[in-house]
Amino acid sequence: MTEGTAVETVDTRPTKITYVAEATAHGGRDGFVTSQDGQIELKVAMPPALGGDGNGTNPEQLFAAGYSSCFHNALILVGNRAGFDLTGSTVAAKVGIGPNKHKGYGLAVALSVSLPVLDREVAEKLVDAAHQVCPYSNATRGNIDVTIILG
Repeated sequence: MTEGTAVETVDTRPTKITYVAEATAHGGRDGFVTSQDGQIELKVAMPPALGGDGNGTNPEQLFAAGYSSCFHNALILVGNRAGFDLTGSTVAAKVGIGPNKHKGYGLAVALSVSLPVLDREVAEKLVDAAHQVCPYSNATRGNIDVTIILG
């Protein structure tokens, strides 16, 4: 990009809230989390790589589960709209955490997408479209590195 070129930003904020999820943490990374509706009651523990015992889930696993399921649903949505069969498709997420330059911590995400019944060109177009639709992609865009690997 040359200096002085304007960058178009897209407003991805919702125009109407149609659902609100509620969860509460008790004890931070060494405690438990619950959801308001009782569907989530999980022990949370620091992973061994961060000095914990690993005897529970952790925020990065929960984020990976949320992002992968949300992105997969966006992929199914755009695929169905375009008339494609996404049988056997999967999305796996890896969420990494590490120190940043400001004495805090940052995240990085790698999404591995499998679309076994589609040719690569079609699959790439659907993945690009899903990345624009997915709320997690919209929330993280410009904030954390997200790499999408099409396998």
